[in-house]
Amino acid sequence: MDRLKTAGAMKIFQEKRSGVDREREELKSCLDYAREGDTLLVTKLDRLARSTADLYAIVTMLENKGVAFKVLDDAAVDTTSRTGKLVMGILALIAEFETAIRRERQMEGIVRAKAEGRTGGRPKLVTDEIAVDIRARRAAGESFRSIAKSVAFSVATVQNALKRAPAVDTAEGRVVGTD
Repeated sequence: MDRLKTAGAMKIFQEKRSGVDREREELKSCLDYAREGDTLLVTKLDRLARSTADLYAIVTMLENKGVAFKVLDDAAVDTTSRTGKLVMGILALIAEFETAIRRERQMEGIVRAKAEGRTGGRPKLVTDEIAVDIRARRAAGESFRSIAKSVAFSVATVQNALKRAPAVDTAEGRVVGTD
């Protein structure tokens, strides 16, 4: 706070939440408050943005409003100078490159997982055998709550399993078809 005041800050916004959080009320208030001709000062770059892409998005929004941006701990990041704008441009290119590589790796991982027979998502906890057991117990008149307790799932999970479970011939205890 003292460093910002010494640097000439007239209004100080102090965020209590992590820079990783997307919804930061004080940052939003600060960005809304900034007017053309103002300069947004931060002590460290990582106090403002979660990533390079996020930083560039914030700085671009500031530039569109006519607001300059400076980092006290890194004089090279200063959009009031040509060199500072160059540094921001380089950061933007790096962010774009990082995003493209991340997307490429994600697509490669999805293709590899599909080739291995994995479709993603949470593993299925209610197996076909458990679902058949649930259906048989329900057909025998057992309550949802009792079934849920015996199979160690919630009542809602038992009800959902009944919607998807194959039908059971209760006389012989065998699967006779699917719903």
